[in-house]
Amino acid sequence: MKLVQKQFLNGRREFEIHEDTVEVRLKSRFREEKQTVMLAVLNPEPVVNAQFLEFHSRIKADPLLSLFRDNPDRETFGAFVDELKRRAREEYHLFAGLRGDPRSAESANTDAAAEPAAGTAKHAFRRPAKPVDSERIDDAIRLLRQYLDGEAIDSLLAVLEALKSQPEDQSSFARLILAFDELGPQQGAVLTYAPYIGVLLSDDPAEY
Repeated sequence: MKLVQKQFLNGRREFEIHEDTVEVRLKSRFREEKQTVMLAVLNPEPVVNAQFLEFHSRIKADPLLSLFRDNPDRETFGAFVDELKRRAREEYHLFAGLRGDPRSAESANTDAAAEPAAGTAKHAFRRPAKPVDSERIDDAIRLLRQYLDGEAIDSLLAVLEALKSQPEDQSSFARLILAFDELGPQQGAVLTYAPYIGVLLSDDPAEY
């Protein structure tokens, strides 16, 4: 779904909702900017600020998206905002639930190396849908240590260190699912600073 907004002095703004992101393109007379915002970190309750409707991060005060209100018209704008709010909630819930339907455990293929002991988690354990990139895990660890309270995410950091050292180790990936699941409200903050964790937990092999 795409929203295109134009204003004489402020140029052109394009917002396009994809699988789990919003692609933003801002064009003015003298410059063009592009950015990608993950839906999972977007607060689905916008804030009115003069002529703008702003969507903030779940953990930061600054707006991630600023839309001209009722532009190009009230109906088109309202439909896009409703869809954006719905998808932001949906993506956060999918990330918080590790994109897994608990019922999928009943039909998942059994794999002794991929399955934990019974009762250790409510989610089905699975192999990553894509290769694990140790360098991106290292970047995630560095950013999490820089911006978040270390004690609150110690378990997650320990698992990431293990996965970085042995990216093919299925048990480390299984522990990553458990550690992320136990973060609770911290999940949004972790995904904000380390979006690669969301990529690893995603079921979509096309993400990178």
